[in-house]
Amino acid sequence: MSTFGDLVRYLKIYRKYIGRRMYLVFVLAAATSVASAFGITLLLPLLKASQSGGADPEKMGTAEQWLHDLLTWMGIADSMGGILAFIAIVFVGKGLLSFANGGYKSYLQSQLHRELKSQIFDAYTGMDFRHYISRSTGHFVNVITTQVGRFYSSFNSFASFLSQTLTTVSYFGAALALTWKFSLLAIGIGAVILYLFNYLNSYVRTLSRKSSREASTLNNLLVQALQSLKYIVSTNQTKHLRSRATDSIWRLTGYSLRQGIASSFTGSIKEPVSVLLITGIIALQVVVFQDPVVPIFVALLLFHRGMQAVMALQSQWQSTMNQIGGVEMVHEEFETILDRQEDREGKTLGPLSEGIVFDSVRFAYNEEDGDVLHDINITVPANNTVALVGESGAGKSTLVDMMSLLLPPRTGEIRIDGVPHDEVDITSWRDQIGYVSQETVVFDDTVANNIHLWRGDMEEDPALRERMIHAAERAHADHFIRDLPNGYQTQVGDRGVRLSGGQKQRLFVARELFKQPNVLLLDEATSDLDTASEQHIQDSIDALQGEVTVVIIAHRLSTVKNADRVYVLDEGRVIEQGSYDELRMRENGQFREMVEMQSL
Repeated sequence: MSTFGDLVRYLKIYRKYIGRRMYLVFVLAAATSVASAFGITLLLPLLKASQSGGADPEKMGTAEQWLHDLLTWMGIADSMGGILAFIAIVFVGKGLLSFANGGYKSYLQSQLHRELKSQIFDAYTGMDFRHYISRSTGHFVNVITTQVGRFYSSFNSFASFLSQTLTTVSYFGAALALTWKFSLLAIGIGAVILYLFNYLNSYVRTLSRKSSREASTLNNLLVQALQSLKYIVSTNQTKHLRSRATDSIWRLTGYSLRQGIASSFTGSIKEPVSVLLITGIIALQVVVFQDPVVPIFVALLLFHRGMQAVMALQSQWQSTMNQIGGVEMVHEEFETILDRQEDREGKTLGPLSEGIVFDSVRFAYNEEDGDVLHDINITVPANNTVALVGESGAGKSTLVDMMSLLLPPRTGEIRIDGVPHDEVDITSWRDQIGYVSQETVVFDDTVANNIHLWRGDMEEDPALRERMIHAAERAHADHFIRDLPNGYQTQVGDRGVRLSGGQKQRLFVARELFKQPNVLLLDEATSDLDTASEQHIQDSIDALQGEVTVVIIAHRLSTVKNADRVYVLDEGRVIEQGSYDELRMRENGQFREMVEMQSL
């Protein structure tokens, strides 16, 4: 793609996320550039005024005549003091404009970071669950923490590039008005230099894209390593993961090294190229064309500034390309995630009153791999307790995920109080759900915040405190919480690392009981508990019978004895259903075999 095509493309991307606010940056930059070029051009009448006899209007070019008329109108055409004061005012104004431009860009930076990260967070929390499980956690972390920063850095360089473009035009435009032969030659040489740098820019952009992708790979490795640190260290498996992480680090730093070398090359040749060209062109103008020295002297300053601006132009565009991988990744991520958002609008549901019905439901994570659920026909009546049992891989957790509408069926229909799944307002449905999964979800915060999820301050809200403690008591968690160093204000560490497995699970259960759900989904909710704690939580669950709809997944069949209905799954199919006692007494039944294996 050509540089102009890239320019238009990226301008559209920045415009999409920054809006019309970015044009103010360009307006301020243009005003700064014009003020700078105008201030330097004023040196010409200053030098003429310093000569004996002053300026001769008949020997002036068009630009000089315009400047002379302006200064005459101001009454300072022949006053060196007046012209010097005017030059000082112009450059003070330029400084103020430059300050306004820099300050506004800083404001834009904070706004852009806030908006982009908030928008991506919202987009991630609303994305389709199937898309979530198709990507790595490291990728999501990389986009929201690293690539958003690179997005703004790229825009900052892009804005500086356009500012330098305006500066270049201003300087060369002023020089062109003073001595056109001199300036045309300079502009031509500058254009050739930029053309030759086009190949370097393409190389740098390729490195930036590779760097962004590699950052996702490294982030994913780090996230997995840190989450599994206990296992990795205790079994001395560090070297295997280290080799993968080291390879990724070497690739990432290699890209950065090459980008740095390219930037150093551009920076190192700026001044030599500018000086060589200036001396060569000056010699050509004075010796060959024998042009007057004063206009060439002023044009020399303009040209020197212009050549510096040309080289800065290349540096800023190269800097833009250095960070462009972040822009492309963030833009593509937004387009992908927004295209994979859940459709959450629909009929608002009140508290579950009839129940959940699966009607000939089939589901596949990937259709090429075949269905994992086949012709599921089950009913979960409101305020009943339903158990799902079966061997690992039978499809129980997938079935529960479908009840919360995280996963829509491939064929068939799920009805909630008679409303088809694709017509349900998902928010109103999930507000009713409490969910305890196989993997405990514990946040790096206090015990209190883990239970009520930042709904307030338990020290200042007695009602909140009472409700929270009641939930902890029902989950058989209050006793161990009070024994912690700071009780309910104890920090539990990343993923609850300072708690035992059973304590984390009870804390998880307490949070869901605090929510006071209408539907409680329990996926191996007591799997990590000791017998006494399991019995206490089982008593709490049994106490909900007739008041809350409960769906239990359990391998320990003792926890489903009091269920109103039991469904037995095998390889994604419901093979038996009935009450616990009915299935336990069924001849040659799989459930009976499972009960006998557990000696119940």
